[in-house]
Amino acid sequence: MKGRKNIVSIKRARVNDALALLIVIVVITLDQWTKALVVANLSPPETRSPLPVIGDYLTIYYIQNSGAAFSLLANNVVLAILIGVAICVITYLYARMFNTGPLAYKLIFGLIIGGAAGNLIDRALRGGYVVDFIFFRIPQIGYRFAIFNIADASISVGVFLLFLFILFGGLRKKGDATEKHEHEGDSVMNGVVQTNHSGPLRPTEQDAQS
Repeated sequence: MKGRKNIVSIKRARVNDALALLIVIVVITLDQWTKALVVANLSPPETRSPLPVIGDYLTIYYIQNSGAAFSLLANNVVLAILIGVAICVITYLYARMFNTGPLAYKLIFGLIIGGAAGNLIDRALRGGYVVDFIFFRIPQIGYRFAIFNIADASISVGVFLLFLFILFGGLRKKGDATEKHEHEGDSVMNGVVQTNHSGPLRPTEQDAQS
Protein backbone atom coordinates (compact mmCIF):
# COMPACT_ATOMS: atom_id res chain seq x y z
CA MET A 1 0.00 0.00 0.00
CA LYS A 2 2.81 2.38 0.90
CA GLY A 3 4.61 1.62 -2.37
CA ARG A 4 1.47 2.41 -4.34
CA LYS A 5 1.09 5.75 -2.55
CA ASN A 6 4.70 6.57 -3.39
CA ILE A 7 4.08 5.82 -7.07
CA VAL A 8 1.00 8.05 -7.10
CA SER A 9 2.96 10.80 -5.34
CA ILE A 10 5.79 10.60 -7.88
CA LYS A 11 3.33 10.69 -10.79
CA ARG A 12 1.70 13.77 -9.30
CA ALA A 13 5.13 15.35 -8.90
CA ARG A 14 5.87 14.76 -12.60
CA VAL A 15 2.57 16.42 -13.56
CA ASN A 16 3.53 19.39 -11.38
CA ASP A 17 6.93 19.49 -13.10
CA ALA A 18 5.20 19.56 -16.49
CA LEU A 19 3.02 22.49 -15.40
CA ALA A 20 6.07 24.34 -14.08
CA LEU A 21 7.83 23.73 -17.41
CA LEU A 22 4.77 25.11 -19.21
CA ILE A 23 5.03 28.28 -17.12
CA VAL A 24 8.72 28.56 -18.07
CA ILE A 25 7.92 28.19 -21.78
CA VAL A 26 5.07 30.73 -21.64
CA VAL A 27 7.23 33.31 -19.82
CA ILE A 28 10.18 32.89 -22.22
CA THR A 29 7.93 33.04 -25.28
CA LEU A 30 6.07 36.15 -24.11
CA ASP A 31 9.30 37.83 -23.03
CA GLN A 32 11.18 37.20 -26.27
CA TRP A 33 8.17 38.08 -28.44
CA THR A 34 7.63 41.45 -26.77
CA LYS A 35 11.34 42.24 -26.91
CA ALA A 36 11.45 41.42 -30.63
CA LEU A 37 8.49 43.74 -31.26
CA VAL A 38 10.18 46.56 -29.35
CA VAL A 39 13.51 46.16 -31.17
CA ALA A 40 11.78 45.98 -34.56
CA ASN A 41 9.64 49.07 -34.04
CA LEU A 42 11.54 51.33 -31.63
CA SER A 43 15.17 51.04 -32.74
CA PRO A 44 17.63 52.58 -32.22
CA PRO A 45 17.26 52.60 -28.43
CA GLU A 46 16.70 55.76 -26.40
CA THR A 47 15.91 57.85 -29.49
CA ARG A 48 12.12 57.63 -29.67
CA SER A 49 9.61 59.35 -27.45
CA PRO A 50 7.91 57.01 -24.94
CA LEU A 51 4.97 55.21 -26.53
CA PRO A 52 1.95 55.67 -24.23
CA VAL A 53 0.01 52.62 -23.06
CA ILE A 54 -1.88 54.14 -20.13
CA GLY A 55 -1.42 57.88 -20.57
CA ASP A 56 1.90 59.11 -19.19
CA TYR A 57 1.82 56.52 -16.41
CA LEU A 58 2.69 53.35 -18.35
CA THR A 59 4.73 53.76 -21.51
CA ILE A 60 7.00 51.77 -23.81
CA TYR A 61 10.56 53.10 -23.99
CA TYR A 62 13.36 50.97 -25.45
CA ILE A 63 16.74 50.86 -23.70
CA GLN A 64 19.64 48.40 -23.70
CA ASN A 65 20.45 47.28 -20.16
CA SER A 66 23.88 45.79 -19.47
CA GLY A 67 23.12 45.39 -15.75
CA ALA A 68 20.79 43.14 -13.81
CA ALA A 69 17.03 43.42 -13.40
CA PHE A 70 15.69 47.00 -13.33
CA SER A 71 19.03 48.34 -14.66
CA LEU A 72 20.93 47.39 -11.51
CA LEU A 73 24.56 46.25 -11.27
CA ALA A 74 26.34 47.34 -14.42
CA ASN A 75 29.52 45.56 -13.21
CA ASN A 76 29.66 42.45 -15.41
CA VAL A 77 31.90 40.45 -13.05
CA VAL A 78 29.67 40.98 -10.01
CA LEU A 79 26.60 40.36 -12.14
CA ALA A 80 27.98 37.07 -13.48
CA ILE A 81 28.79 35.90 -9.94
CA LEU A 82 25.31 36.78 -8.68
CA ILE A 83 23.64 35.05 -11.63
CA GLY A 84 25.72 31.93 -11.02
CA VAL A 85 24.86 31.89 -7.31
CA ALA A 86 21.18 32.43 -8.07
CA ILE A 87 21.14 29.54 -10.56
CA CYS A 88 22.82 27.23 -8.02
CA VAL A 89 20.33 28.18 -5.29
CA ILE A 90 17.31 27.70 -7.55
CA THR A 91 18.62 24.35 -8.80
CA TYR A 92 19.27 23.16 -5.24
CA LEU A 93 15.84 24.20 -3.97
CA TYR A 94 14.04 22.61 -6.91
CA ALA A 95 16.04 19.39 -6.54
CA ARG A 96 15.07 19.20 -2.86
CA MET A 97 11.37 19.30 -3.68
CA PHE A 98 11.64 17.27 -6.91
CA ASN A 99 9.35 14.45 -5.73
CA THR A 100 7.61 16.09 -2.79
CA GLY A 101 7.19 19.79 -3.57
CA PRO A 102 3.63 21.17 -3.81
CA LEU A 103 2.30 22.55 -7.10
CA ALA A 104 2.28 26.17 -5.88
CA TYR A 105 6.02 26.15 -5.17
CA LYS A 106 6.84 24.59 -8.53
CA LEU A 107 4.73 27.13 -10.41
CA ILE A 108 6.50 29.91 -8.53
CA PHE A 109 9.87 28.47 -9.50
CA GLY A 110 8.54 28.28 -13.06
CA LEU A 111 8.04 32.06 -13.00
CA ILE A 112 11.52 32.67 -11.60
CA ILE A 113 13.29 30.23 -13.94
CA GLY A 114 11.36 31.49 -16.98
CA GLY A 115 12.28 35.09 -16.22
CA ALA A 116 15.93 34.26 -15.59
CA ALA A 117 16.11 32.23 -18.80
CA GLY A 118 14.52 35.05 -20.81
CA ASN A 119 17.17 37.53 -19.73
CA LEU A 120 20.00 35.01 -20.17
CA ILE A 121 18.84 34.40 -23.75
CA ASP A 122 19.07 38.14 -24.34
CA ARG A 123 22.61 38.32 -22.98
CA ALA A 124 23.69 35.36 -25.11
CA LEU A 125 22.14 36.64 -28.36
CA ARG A 126 22.55 40.42 -28.00
CA GLY A 127 26.14 40.81 -26.88
CA GLY A 128 25.65 40.97 -23.12
CA TYR A 129 22.74 43.39 -22.81
CA VAL A 130 19.03 42.95 -22.11
CA VAL A 131 16.13 44.71 -23.83
CA ASP A 132 14.10 46.74 -21.31
CA PHE A 133 11.03 48.69 -22.34
CA ILE A 134 8.28 48.86 -19.67
CA PHE A 135 8.41 52.35 -18.18
CA PHE A 136 6.14 53.19 -15.22
CA ARG A 137 6.01 56.68 -13.75
CA ILE A 138 3.78 59.16 -11.92
CA PRO A 139 4.51 62.57 -13.47
CA GLN A 140 2.52 64.51 -10.88
CA ILE A 141 5.00 63.66 -8.13
CA GLY A 142 8.07 63.12 -10.31
CA TYR A 143 8.20 59.36 -9.59
CA ARG A 144 9.93 57.10 -12.11
CA PHE A 145 10.31 53.37 -11.67
CA ALA A 146 13.27 51.58 -13.26
CA ILE A 147 12.59 50.44 -16.82
CA PHE A 148 12.08 46.66 -16.96
CA ASN A 149 10.75 43.82 -19.13
CA ILE A 150 8.47 40.78 -18.91
CA ALA A 151 11.30 38.59 -17.59
CA ASP A 152 12.05 41.04 -14.77
CA ALA A 153 8.36 41.17 -13.86
CA SER A 154 8.13 37.37 -13.82
CA ILE A 155 11.15 37.06 -11.52
CA SER A 156 9.84 39.76 -9.18
CA VAL A 157 6.35 38.23 -8.93
CA GLY A 158 7.86 34.78 -8.37
CA VAL A 159 10.20 35.96 -5.61
CA PHE A 160 7.39 37.91 -3.92
CA LEU A 161 5.04 34.90 -3.98
CA LEU A 162 7.82 32.61 -2.75
CA PHE A 163 8.43 34.95 0.19
CA LEU A 164 4.72 34.95 1.06
CA PHE A 165 4.45 31.16 0.84
CA ILE A 166 7.54 30.64 2.99
CA LEU A 167 6.39 33.21 5.55
CA PHE A 168 2.77 32.15 5.94
CA GLY A 169 3.46 28.47 5.25
CA GLY A 170 6.04 28.47 8.05
CA LEU A 171 3.63 30.18 10.43
CA ARG A 172 0.89 27.70 9.59
CA LYS A 173 3.19 24.72 10.16
CA LYS A 174 4.31 26.20 13.47
CA GLY A 175 0.68 26.63 14.53
CA ASP A 176 -0.20 23.09 13.47
CA ALA A 177 2.76 21.70 15.41
CA THR A 178 1.75 23.63 18.54
CA GLU A 179 -1.84 22.43 18.25
CA LYS A 180 -0.68 18.85 17.75
CA HIS A 181 1.62 19.07 20.77
CA GLU A 182 -1.21 20.42 22.93
CA HIS A 183 -3.53 17.68 21.70
CA GLU A 184 -0.97 15.00 22.52
CA GLY A 185 -0.50 16.55 25.96
CA ASP A 186 -4.25 16.41 26.59
CA SER A 187 -4.32 12.77 25.48
CA VAL A 188 -1.51 11.89 27.86
CA MET A 189 -3.24 13.64 30.75
CA ASN A 190 -6.48 11.85 29.98
CA GLY A 191 -4.63 8.55 29.86
CA VAL A 192 -3.09 9.21 33.28
CA VAL A 193 -6.45 10.05 34.79
CA GLN A 194 -8.08 6.97 33.32
CA THR A 195 -5.23 4.76 34.52
CA ASN A 196 -5.49 6.06 38.09
CA HIS A 197 -9.18 5.25 38.30
CA SER A 198 -9.23 2.01 36.33
CA GLY A 199 -6.53 0.16 38.32
CA PRO A 200 -6.94 -1.53 41.72
CA LEU A 201 -7.06 0.71 44.77
CA ARG A 202 -3.89 1.01 46.77
CA PRO A 203 -3.91 0.01 50.50
CA THR A 204 -3.88 3.65 51.62
CA GLU A 205 -6.84 4.38 49.37
CA GLN A 206 -8.73 1.31 50.73
CA ASP A 207 -8.09 2.47 54.30
CA ALA A 208 -9.30 5.95 53.47
CA GLN A 209 -12.52 4.60 51.95
CA SER A 210 -13.15 2.21 54.87
